[in-house]
Amino acid sequence: MDLRYIGHSAFEIKLANNSVLIDPYVKVNPDYNWHESNITDIFVTHAHGDHLGQAIEIAKEKDATITAIVELAQYCKEQGCKVRSVNFGGWINYEWGRVVFVPAYHTSALPDGRYAGTAAGIIIDAENVRVYHAGDTALTGEMKTIKELYRPNIALLPIGGNYTMDVEHAAIAADWIGAQTVIPMHYNTFPEIQADLEKFAQLLQFNNSTCVILDPKKN
Repeated sequence: MDLRYIGHSAFEIKLANNSVLIDPYVKVNPDYNWHESNITDIFVTHAHGDHLGQAIEIAKEKDATITAIVELAQYCKEQGCKVRSVNFGGWINYEWGRVVFVPAYHTSALPDGRYAGTAAGIIIDAENVRVYHAGDTALTGEMKTIKELYRPNIALLPIGGNYTMDVEHAAIAADWIGAQTVIPMHYNTFPEIQADLEKFAQLLQFNNSTCVILDPKKN
């Protein structure tokens, strides 16, 4: 597995034979060329524009499937995309691995203002690695359950505050989740989500997690 940080909350996970995207707000990184990737699946945590991003455009060009919570999946289907409609529950199987959607504490609305279902986090289990993408969320006790049930190896956590956890709450989340590697996301894209990366890394030193800061321009 090769994990690439595209920027904001967008990631590409390259697997043996294909790639999957999470929250593909890819226009935030003009150096990222999704046309060259074998993208088969796209996962969207919620409907806000900085997470739905360019999912519809990419899905149409790549003939990829968008997996999302029911209401958001229906919207994507209306736009002409192949979709997999899901909700919170058990594991969802794919040819390359499996995925489970877990609760996130956040809002979600479609571009036209319609209700978009509940915001989610996503755990991807592939090639013997579990990656937890928290989506946009506040600190929540559900994260203790994520540790107990899923024990992710890597946690992708928002740290920008204002709309999500800040660095202090994200550090607590990292402790509750128990992942060995924590990668911060959803920070510095907009003025209201500026974050102190050094402070976040220092706070993580109090538990057994390692903070890995990815530069979208270098990975």
